[in-house]
Formats: sequence, C-alpha cells, structure tokens
Amino acid sequence: MSATAAVEMPEISETGLTVKEVSQRIESGQSNAVKTSTSRSVKDIVRANVFTLFNGIIFVAMVMVLVTGSWRDAVFGFVIIINTGIGIFTELKAKRTLDKLSILVASDFLVRRDGKDIEVPHNEIVLGDLLWIRSGEQVPADGQIIQTWGLELDESMLTGESRTVRHKVGEQVYSGATAVSGMALVKVNAVGSHSYAATLTAQAKVYKKTVSDLNKGINTILKFMTFLVVPLCILLILSQIHTVGGWDAALSTGEWRQAVVSAVAGVVGMIPEGLVLLTSLNFAVAAMRLARHNTLVQELESVETLARVDALNLDKTGTITDGGIAFNQLIMLGSRWRELPAQPTEGGSFETLTEQAATQALYDCCNEEQPNGTGQAVLAGLKAQGYEPAQVESRVPFSSARKWSAVVKPILPPAGGDSRSESEGGRTEITPSHLAMTAPASGGETWYMGAPEVIISALDGDYSDVLQQVNDYANDGNRVLLVARSTTSLADTDNPQIDPQAKPVALVLCSEKIREDAEQTLAWFREQGVRCRVISGDNPVTVGAIARKVRLTGEHEPRFMDARELPEDVNELARVLENVDVLGRVLPNQKKAIVQALHTQNHVVAMTGDGVNDALAIKEADLGIAMGNAAPATKAVAQVVLVDSKFSHLPDVVARGRQVMANMERVASLFLVKTVYSALISLGVVLTQIPYPYLPRHITYIGALTIGMPAFILALAPNTRRYIPGFLKRVVTFALPGGIATALSVLPTAWFLPGIMGWDVTKNVDLSALRATSAIILFLMGVFVLARVAQPLNSWRGILVAAFAAAGVIGAFIPFVANFFALILPTGTTLVATLIALGGSALIFVICLWLAPLVGKVSGKLLRQHGFNI
Repeated sequence: MSATAAVEMPEISETGLTVKEVSQRIESGQSNAVKTSTSRSVKDIVRANVFTLFNGIIFVAMVMVLVTGSWRDAVFGFVIIINTGIGIFTELKAKRTLDKLSILVASDFLVRRDGKDIEVPHNEIVLGDLLWIRSGEQVPADGQIIQTWGLELDESMLTGESRTVRHKVGEQVYSGATAVSGMALVKVNAVGSHSYAATLTAQAKVYKKTVSDLNKGINTILKFMTFLVVPLCILLILSQIHTVGGWDAALSTGEWRQAVVSAVAGVVGMIPEGLVLLTSLNFAVAAMRLARHNTLVQELESVETLARVDALNLDKTGTITDGGIAFNQLIMLGSRWRELPAQPTEGGSFETLTEQAATQALYDCCNEEQPNGTGQAVLAGLKAQGYEPAQVESRVPFSSARKWSAVVKPILPPAGGDSRSESEGGRTEITPSHLAMTAPASGGETWYMGAPEVIISALDGDYSDVLQQVNDYANDGNRVLLVARSTTSLADTDNPQIDPQAKPVALVLCSEKIREDAEQTLAWFREQGVRCRVISGDNPVTVGAIARKVRLTGEHEPRFMDARELPEDVNELARVLENVDVLGRVLPNQKKAIVQALHTQNHVVAMTGDGVNDALAIKEADLGIAMGNAAPATKAVAQVVLVDSKFSHLPDVVARGRQVMANMERVASLFLVKTVYSALISLGVVLTQIPYPYLPRHITYIGALTIGMPAFILALAPNTRRYIPGFLKRVVTFALPGGIATALSVLPTAWFLPGIMGWDVTKNVDLSALRATSAIILFLMGVFVLARVAQPLNSWRGILVAAFAAAGVIGAFIPFVANFFALILPTGTTLVATLIALGGSALIFVICLWLAPLVGKVSGKLLRQHGFNI
C-alpha cells in the first residue's frame, strides 16, 4: 500500500473503511486478489518444455536402449534433458526479467480509507471500499456510484458497444469498463471472482494469437513427423530383427538388443526435437533483450509478429510528440470582441465580449477533475497569468469521442451598472467577479471548448472564415481549439448537444514538442519498407504539419484527410487509406475500423498509442504497442509496452522480431535436413532389410556438431532480413536437396561397400567398419549442409562452420571421444574406399543442389497447368 496519494481530489464527507475493516476483509477472502501475470507461470514453463510429444518419444527410445544395456547409445536422451533444461532456465530468466519490468507499468488505484485518499494495487481493493474512478482508468471491481463528476465510461469490452455511457449517482459500474472522461466515487460491491468479469486481465487482455508462417510451418512439420515416426519405428524394429535371423534367433542369441539400438538410430534422427526448444528459447531471449531497452513484451509469442509488421499506425501525441503541450495564446475572433461596452443593450445583453471573459471561460472549461494534457497545459498557462476558478453551475467534461467540453455559468449582474475600474495610468480593467457579465439578464450561458471543425459543424451560419483561420494556424503546426458561447443554458448534460445558435468567440493556440528521435525513427521504417500512418484525434492540418516536420513520407508531401470524410464500408475505407498518410479528427471506433480495413488488404498492422481512445485499435491490431505513460486500459490490451515511452525503441522491437523469424528459418532448415535424410535412410533400410548404417551415438555426435550447437548460435545471431512470406515452402525447398543428397550418399555406401570390401555385416567387426564409414560420410554431408545454412561464409559464419568441422575431426583422434562414440578412423583399403565414397557424396550433393531449382520449376509449372495455385 502506498502513502497518501499526491493528488488533489474533491472534498467529500465519506471516510471509507478503516484499516481494521480492510484487514478483516482480506482475511475473509473479500479482496480483489486475482491471478495476474505478464508471462507464463513456472509450472506452465516447465510443463511446456518437458511434456512434449517428441520428448515422450525420445524418452521411450532412451529407455528401450537402456534396457539393451548399451547405455552409450542412450546418450541422446541426456542431451535432450540438457537442452530442455536450457530452455526452462532461459524462459524462467525471461519471466523474472519481464515480471520485474511489468511492475514499472502496473497501475495502482485510488481508494478512500480512514478519511484519506491512498493508492493501492488492484489486488488490495476490498469489498466495501470507496474507490475513485478517474479518466483513463479501467474499472477494477464492480461498484455503485456514490458521487460523480461527469463520469463517462467506454463499456465496449463488456457490451461490444463503442458509444460512451454517462452514469449517474446510484447506478452500477462493472469491472472492465474504461473511464474516458470525468470521474466518480464508487462503493465496491463485488470483487475478485464475484465481479462482473473474473479478472481485469481476463477482460481487458484477450490475447488473439495471430496465425503466422512460423507457427503454422513448424506445426505442419511436427504434425507430419508424428504420423511418420511411429509406423517407421515399428517397421525398423521388424527389419532389424530380420537382419539378425528373425525373432527366435534374436531372442536366443541376444541380437534383439542390437536390433532395437539400430531401430532407435533411425527414430532419433527423424525427430527435430531442438526445433521446438529453440523456438521458445528464441522468443524468451528476444524478450529479455528488449527488456534491457525498457521494452516489455507481455506475450512471448508476439515476438514473431514483430517481424511481419508492414503497416504501422502511429498516434501523434505521445509517439511522434513527447506529450508535452504548451499554451501559447488566445486569439479573439474579429474586432467586435475587443472591448466591453459600458452599458448593456436593450434586453439586458451585451453585444461584445472581452478577451478576459473568453479567457476565464476557457479556464473554467479546462478546469475539470481530471483534465487531459491539453487542458492541463491551458490551466498552467492561465494560472501563470493570474486566473482562478470561477463559479460554474454544471459542466460536460471533455470526451475523445465527443471532442468538446462545456460549462454552464451563472448570471452575474453588473455591480453599480459598470464593471470597469480605473487602474494606474487610467487603463480600464475588468474585475474578476464581472468577467461573465456578457450573459443575458436572466437564465445562464454555456461556453464550449473543443475541436473547431466539430463545434462549427454543429452551428447555424457560415463560419468558413473562422475555419480558414484555424487552417492557417494549424498549417504552422499549432494545435487549435475553439471557444464558443451560447446565451442559453445547456438543456441536457446527460446527452449533451451543441446549441446551433452558439457563436464562435476565440481560438486557442497550443503547441506540441516533437521528439528528437522521431525523424530518425521514421526514416528507419521507410528504409525497411514499413508504411507509417499518423492517426490522431487532432486537426488533420495540424497533424499534417507535424508529419511534414518529421518527414513522415521522406521527400514527398504527406497526404492528410479529415476522418469525418472516411467511408464506413471497410473495403472502401481500405482503398482510401492507400492514398492517405495522415488522418485527423479520428474517433476511437474509427481507429479500430482503420486497422480492420488494413487487415482486408492482408497487412500486418502494429498500432501505437497512449490514450484510452487508442485502446480499441491497439486490441484490434496484430501488435499493440503502448507507451509506458499510457492509460492503464491501454497498457492492459497492448502486447508490447515501451516502459520509458521512447518512440526510438520501435526499430529495436521490429528488428528483434525479424531476427527471430529469419534465424528460425535457418534453424528449421537445418533440423529438417536431418529429418529428411533420417526418414529416407530408414525407408531404404526397411525396404532392403539391411542393418541400420550407423548407431544412435553416431547421430548424437554428428547432430551435436553440425546441427545442435551451431543452431543455438545461429538462432541468436544478428539478422535484420525483412520478413518474406512462405516460411514452410522455403524451409522444405531448402531441406529436400540436402536431405536427399545425404540419403543418396549413405544408402549406396551401405548397400555396395560391404560387397566391394568383402565385409560380412552379420559380424560385428565388419558391421562396425561399415557404420564408421557411413558416419564419416554423414558428418561430411552435415558440414556441407551447415555451410549452406550459415551463408555468407565470408564472416564469422565461415569461422563457425570451420570450427565445428575441425572439432568433429579432432574428436575422432581423441581416444576417449572415439571410444565413447564408436568413431573408427579408416586405414588401408578402407581409407581408399571411404575417400572415394566421400568424393561421390560431394558430387551427389552438388548435383542435387543443381537439380533442385530445375525440378521446382517443372513441378510448379505442372501444378499450375492443373489448376493448383502455388
């Protein structure tokens, strides 16, 4: 629990619960404690890494080998245990990093206890608490409104309706709704699992896992292997039993042990166990690396989405600009507003207004309980000029959906018939108590403040000259607001409407500070082929001017448009968006529609934002990115949070996603080659009933040096290649030539070399010589495949290939390693035969690589001729 909140809240008589009452409710389970996390639990991490289908197959295979007594051939099982341990350790480390970082973006809530307003975490809210609901916050628990100061809620996450709802005293509010304006004091009447929605996280953050090439491709590979491994394993065992003379002979002589070991060699080779491990490992490491740059990835799987982003929607405020706003000046509209007349006209009204009166009204409009950034800037500027709050009868708080606010001010009749007083030097001053004198003699007056286009569009009369002034100021990069006045009181504050008879009074000029890194960051995205659009609730001309300053479209002039002119049809909207770079006056539901429209054109959309009005679009986007200073509701729905709110981190975010995708393609290709040649060799063994040409320990040694360890390094290496669709097709296209070449090198050796050398493979000595030769061929082909995957080799990648190739050769000369892995160096005529076989293998590899593109073209042409779209 925090100390007393350093915020000024309205004075109320309610004292709230006492500390003792709070403790009693927590002990009795009446708190809002729910299970929330930004990452998987320890239990989930362990289960996901240990209890996999392939780990199960590997474990069974290891047990089978251990039963035979050949524990050295079961070493592959321990390698899997080590790899799984690495995966668990890495994900746990990532979890700790992310959980610590998530604390920085966690939101506390303001409650009233013992007559004081204090901030407490979501879980420490208890039944009966007096809870403040402020603009930008998501309601954490159900409650009944005790007092309200114009609270408006966006209940779209509960009802699906994007229209905001204004609530009155006594009405019920539900957890999951978002306060878009105003504030209220609520008495909590349902918490935790008894609330309208079980948890805040469950309501706000319904993660929609995007189907991607990476997941889809790997799942397809795994699904295929599942159907392939089991029947091939059975067939391999039967074939190996046959090679030792059948079941009777195998059982009586004990040769069944060798048959099982041989069969397991084929099964182990077919399983791309490291592929699943490296996928989760890559996600976790990417999340940790981003965390070091103050970027919180709230869903590890969303890392892969980063690489595929080709459309980035940027909210101007807080993204391109740093959110800092300064009030510059108030400009009266026309000379008729300059002076205050000494006497009222007939009917008790004044024909003109003073600048002081308009400025005071502006102050009162901004002086809400929870003003937004612009309101705070205006208040700060006017306070510095000596303005203070004046009497207000009622108000309509500012809403991003409505884009205006209003206050109803009482009538203050002139004191002594004149509001002016002589100051030093004879200059006329207006006393503060008479600043609202220009209202009618009876009733009230309403002052409006908000977006000029929105207010003027609701007024009767032609104000094109005012809009021209607005555009002129906006063209210089100003944020322009309009102050308007009606001589009638606002009739309905629950469903407020602008009085068509209101008159424009003044323009308010504010300016925003552009982030220093904005131009450089946008230039990076242009170079990377990511289309950036600025989507803002501000004047499109103003936003266009800022987009021009940061060179959003490079040398070209950014094309801007008023969102009120956008079509409602999604397909038509998609066509319009192709020719628009900047959209202004965008409503929250339009931001969501823009994302949906881009989806119809198969774009992968990222959306940045910091306001409540961005939450719907961020949730709809493939990748939601929230600033660290964003509203709690916005951070809750985002997959990525820029903790320090620096726009310049976005290239790191996208680059890290591209690294994951590009490297996983390399790694998947490497593993799939082993799967292809193991399956083909196993099939060849089954069909020709020969002993399996190598042992499980051979594939363990070779796989570790040409696939396993290099894959870990390659998976985590820098890689900024742009995302290219077609992951599975490219992986299979790459793996087939290498896998087929390896199988065509090993199988002929196993078929013909014994006859050439005069070996009797029923004898262990000769069979060991054959297997040693096959292992050497397999190692050479593995180095070839690794070299192809690691290209280009004119960098550290070439050194990587050479190092692992040398390690494999050196290992064969180390007695312990050679004995453990059954590595036999050929001599004499066996050496000659092995060298010839190696030369033939190299030739086969080159031929397969040369034929692969030709076969691909021919098969593709035939498929297209038969109506298949590839």
